[in-house]
Amino acid sequence: MKPLFKKQPSGFPIADNQLPNLPREVKFCKRCVTSNQRPRITFDEEGICSACRYAEIKETLNWDEREKELVELLNRHRSKDGSYDCIVPSSGGKDSAYVAYMLKHQYDMHPLTVTWTPFMYTDIGRRNYEQFVHSGYDNIFCMPDGIIHRKLSRTALECNGDAWDPFAWGQKAFAMQIAHRFNIPLVFYGENGELEYGGSLHALDKACEDIRDWKDLYFRGNGVDELAQIGKECGVFEQGELLPRSLDIYKAPPPETVEKLGLEMHWFSYYKKWIPQENYYCAVEHSGFETNPERSEGTYTKYASLDDKTDGFHFWFGYLKFGMGRTTRDASMEVRSKHITREEAVALVHRYDGEFPQKYFTEFMDYLDMDVAHFWQIADHFRTPHLWEKTGTDWKLKYLVEDL
Repeated sequence: MKPLFKKQPSGFPIADNQLPNLPREVKFCKRCVTSNQRPRITFDEEGICSACRYAEIKETLNWDEREKELVELLNRHRSKDGSYDCIVPSSGGKDSAYVAYMLKHQYDMHPLTVTWTPFMYTDIGRRNYEQFVHSGYDNIFCMPDGIIHRKLSRTALECNGDAWDPFAWGQKAFAMQIAHRFNIPLVFYGENGELEYGGSLHALDKACEDIRDWKDLYFRGNGVDELAQIGKECGVFEQGELLPRSLDIYKAPPPETVEKLGLEMHWFSYYKKWIPQENYYCAVEHSGFETNPERSEGTYTKYASLDDKTDGFHFWFGYLKFGMGRTTRDASMEVRSKHITREEAVALVHRYDGEFPQKYFTEFMDYLDMDVAHFWQIADHFRTPHLWEKTGTDWKLKYLVEDL
């Protein structure tokens, strides 16, 4: 891949605003394996995390009534002539394939699916995307300017400890842009991750997401404009490389435009009980979804986050910053779904969490135009001090989840 820089950029500040707010006393949920280091998660007096409590709440919800709400919503929007009546952001992965299938085949809607491309497709990710589209969906595919995208990704890794951020910006914004341009006021995402995985409870009883929440809930308290400005100051972007509208593709329409259109982004998980494993079965049967032939690096599962060669680094840097990696996330979800016990989850975390994603490391370094020594400097810089200790040349987590 062509190098990005004649001179390597330098002098980046840490910009992830979540890190200063992490509790210094580490506690693990007594029901799953998630700790209080997950941003915005809360623990009650019994030591149970908010995601596990929400899993309890899901068992008490009247899902028949929720489905009636969904039917009423869809009846108001369903087209009579087959024109598009909703937007579904979809990678071809199990969850978005499930949402698109349900809306089209169970509720007789006419979704337009939209895809914000991964940084670097895996073979299985590209195949799942194509098989999804060929299973019967119109799709708009967006691949942003490759040089700007790579430079934003480099800046995000240096500042936020996550090169994945430009994907998150576009994934959230692109669907809203298409909804605006096509005058389709209804967008469906899959799950409310803040509730399902642990985070803010402010949308506990809400079906819709507010774009005003994105910056704090998904963008680490900053966003594309802030990171681009840092990139300019630190030598990532050359003089005049970014014009006033160069970054529009990463931004949702202004709130006043969203309100004027009546544009709403609904979580499908508000209306239908969200069970990732069942989504997988639906996607396999109806859209030809395939799993990895082997487990994904950093975890024991084979069917989630398969699309992008850089995904493993997103989860691995989360392990450095929060002491929890990809296995913690997967195992906690399966405990809440009652597919494994906490004891099994603990064993899985000890075995796989924090495994380095070696498979695509060379390609990742080429993508970012970064040398390996600098990568490890960044990695060590993002090891949160109250979670890590160093003996000689070896780093060790101070706190590990254990059986109760």
